[in-house]
Amino acid sequence: MPADSGFVAHLLELLEPFDVVVAKRMFGGHGIFRDGLMFGLVADGVFYLKTDAENRPEFEACDLPPFRYEGKDGKVTVMSYSQCPDEALDSSTAMAPWARSALAAAERNRKPGKK
Repeated sequence: MPADSGFVAHLLELLEPFDVVVAKRMFGGHGIFRDGLMFGLVADGVFYLKTDAENRPEFEACDLPPFRYEGKDGKVTVMSYSQCPDEALDSSTAMAPWARSALAAAERNRKPGKK
């Protein structure tokens, strides 16, 4: 069983108020989805939430770093996901505003033609 599985199960419990949220294995981590829309990811035991120009300042104000990875060529890619605050991992109530923000960013950035 992957090391992140317990952490992912905890996240899914925190996100239960958001209806059906599922985790899918992706690239050595997990994508977190609602209605087929990815709004979070887990990589190396860290939960990241979807950001865009509208909600990124919320994360930056809390000094929450973006998700980045280094490719085989050594190039570092920064993605539009930022680390979830530690205190949001304590309860569904604390997670709710951050998850709503990430879901809204994911919805704003939904690819045309996707439901």
